[in-house]
Amino acid sequence: MPKRSAHTSWTGGLQDGSGQVTLTSSGAGSYEVSFPKRAADDASGTTSPEELIAAAHSACYAMQLSALIAAGGGTPVGLDVDVTVTLSPDPAGGFRISSIEITVRGTVEGMDDAAFKKTADDAKTQCPVSKALTGTTITLDAALL
Repeated sequence: MPKRSAHTSWTGGLQDGSGQVTLTSSGAGSYEVSFPKRAADDASGTTSPEELIAAAHSACYAMQLSALIAAGGGTPVGLDVDVTVTLSPDPAGGFRISSIEITVRGTVEGMDDAAFKKTADDAKTQCPVSKALTGTTITLDAALL
């Protein structure tokens, strides 16, 4: 199976430092990171591990859901998936990812709303990224358009 990799080059301390994350497997780009912007409400053009997890989760979930829709006899015409990852203080110290919210809206042929919601929930548990994030509360809001 394929392996994917990224590299971060970091300079300075946590509060005054910054880094650059490079997606080395794909060469798709490099992105600035800093802890103060990570912990702020406004990211100001800087990404964070949580945003990168959200991106990975939304892509993985869309793929898993499309596969399950087809396996269930439906045809996925279009899926819009939004994922929000929340960083919160950890009572044990430091920070933790406290929740992940998945919102999906789909246009699907051959599947009613109840079947879509069941399939969407199955995709939430079967998506490899969801599996990797076991232990974090993952909620789902799924509906057909």
